[in-house]
Amino acid sequence: MTTVKETDNPTLLETVDPDSGLKELIVNYIGNRLDVEEDVTVDMAVEVFAAEFPDFLMAVAEENFLRGYEQALIDVAVVTPQPEE
Repeated sequence: MTTVKETDNPTLLETVDPDSGLKELIVNYIGNRLDVEEDVTVDMAVEVFAAEFPDFLMAVAEENFLRGYEQALIDVAVVTPQPEE
């Protein structure tokens, strides 16, 4: 049984439900690529995408980082008191 630490992302342990054509293709590919008998998890998908399609994951990661950084700047501007004039 796999245990999740507090710092782990529990989403990675979720089973991928092949509820669309693309997901079905990806799940089947990952299952064959990793030679797994059990359900394919999100973590398995990340592992295969990182090995075989790293430019896709990098684009997603970069976009996520930039959006998070922008949101942090907005949050700081809203929380930081403005000097009185």
